[in-house]
Amino acid sequence: MVIKQYLLSLISQNKPSRLFFSLMTTLFFIALSSSLHASSVTATLNKNVATENEVVQLTLRADFSDTGNGPDLSPLERDFDILGKSQNSQFSFNLGTSKALNFWVVTLMPKSVGTVEIPPIKIGNYESQPIRLTIKSSPQLMDSNGNPPVMLKTEVSEIEPYLQQEVILSVKLYTSVALQNANRSAPSHPDLVMERLIDDQMNYQTINGTQYQVITREYLAFPQRSGLLTIPPQSIQAMINTSNGRRMIKVQSEPLNLQVIPIPASYTGDAWLPSKKVSVSTTLDKTTDTPRVGDTLIWTIDIKAEGALPEQIPTLDFNSTRNYKLYPKPPKFDNQKTANGVIGHQSITVEVVPTEQGPLTLPNINITYWDTEKRTISTASAATKAIEIGPLPSASGKTTDTTVNKQTIDEPLAAQSPSVAPISLAKIPVEKATQTTPAATENGVDLEVTQTDNDFTLRHYLIAGLLLLAIATLSIWSIIWFKRKREQPDHSHQVPTLQDFAPLSTSDEQSAYKALIECCEQNDLQSLRPNLLEWARHRWGDNEIRSVDDIKRLTSVQVTQLLMEAELMLYSNNPAHEWQGHPLADSLEEYTSGQTKPSQASQLKTLYPNF
Repeated sequence: MVIKQYLLSLISQNKPSRLFFSLMTTLFFIALSSSLHASSVTATLNKNVATENEVVQLTLRADFSDTGNGPDLSPLERDFDILGKSQNSQFSFNLGTSKALNFWVVTLMPKSVGTVEIPPIKIGNYESQPIRLTIKSSPQLMDSNGNPPVMLKTEVSEIEPYLQQEVILSVKLYTSVALQNANRSAPSHPDLVMERLIDDQMNYQTINGTQYQVITREYLAFPQRSGLLTIPPQSIQAMINTSNGRRMIKVQSEPLNLQVIPIPASYTGDAWLPSKKVSVSTTLDKTTDTPRVGDTLIWTIDIKAEGALPEQIPTLDFNSTRNYKLYPKPPKFDNQKTANGVIGHQSITVEVVPTEQGPLTLPNINITYWDTEKRTISTASAATKAIEIGPLPSASGKTTDTTVNKQTIDEPLAAQSPSVAPISLAKIPVEKATQTTPAATENGVDLEVTQTDNDFTLRHYLIAGLLLLAIATLSIWSIIWFKRKREQPDHSHQVPTLQDFAPLSTSDEQSAYKALIECCEQNDLQSLRPNLLEWARHRWGDNEIRSVDDIKRLTSVQVTQLLMEAELMLYSNNPAHEWQGHPLADSLEEYTSGQTKPSQASQLKTLYPNF
């Protein structure tokens, strides 16, 4: 109004030059104000000079709402470790206009010393200006005794192990201060099979007047290649509190070299097994008090190897002979881990079926291995105690002597497959009356041919009848069940509605709207959302309303802005009673009635028309 009256006065005074100057000045200020509110991305650092291993914070500010997926931090990964990121948003409303401010705080750790440049960070369609940061070298942290607060040491049980020999790797962490967000590395090497040995062990040790807490973590390592193997340094990264504030420290140990010795030429075993000690034990258990020919015996073989995994123990071959049949089962593997290393255990169960009477003698079990302590070849052996086997019983109840004119056969048969089940050779005496036909004798043994009666009895017919009755009953029950299932309506595809989950508490839209206006006038922010959804479901229906975002989509711009402001109040740190609901109530009344309520300025203009 003032500018208008001023321009009219210039025109009335007939001063075109001054009028032109005033118009240009006004346009300049308008352009300047629009440029000040232009969208941009601003990047700032909390410090321009930092010390090595010191955390710096990068703050990014976007003066617009369409930020897409946020800032692209990939250009920072070359010179920095990104430790964390947080986001904060602010909205302001003034005379029908809104302004959005988005902030990101990125915690960075420089990777090297020197001057580095933080490249432009892109947010949406805009990007920030580059920033320079200087990182200076920092002296090593020492306590009053001249000792570092954190140390990492590694050691191995054997510097020159044999191929596939057990090596215990110990990683000891010494700390005299509390560590925060510690991140330890795990040892690895492509030519080493490694796994944890036991849980961490903790003790205390005083070094040069400083008391350290020592945490020992041990690993098992089995070299898979001969020659020089280098275990990389182990490292730890953590935050500690110093007199100058929090600081990130990185500590690493020295690398370890293993000179792996190949398999000695003097080793004559079929399978390579390096071990401190191998022990073998066997037992042969009876399944009956007086085992006879054809009975099954259980032969159990236990093999233990110190300093070796159970998979390293060689497998055994079992060959049957004329005196017995062997049916081995798959071996069972187990291991026991202690502070001294691992003990591999392999247990083998073999079913033995004797085929000849007399003493049953099984072969000895021999395991050839390389003694890693004596550095020589050794053999662990175990013998199985013999068991007397009785003769095969005959049909008349007398035992048959199979030792007559028996020839001794020591040659072993072919190895039996583990999947072949043992076959019992014992004959059951026939108690029924049978028809006996004498036959010729051979080698002094009488042979009899017996024929049993295979006619069906009453018991057989009774069992068959019961089976047929059970099948008929099951068939009838199945037919009735399918018929009932076909007649029943299928309710599996009926989807419950929103009304089933959350029924409306008000009867109509008018009562819900009245409750919503009362909530706004009482500044009850906590009850705003349920009352707002209640009214919207009455007005538009459950198919249109799922959340508050649907209400923003269906209402006016002014109602949407006020709802966004209410949500920010609800989820911000500000107390909920600071929210004022009267503007939202007025906007809802304008939206539902379709008439704009007169503002305070228009009412003053009506009362004072010349103002």
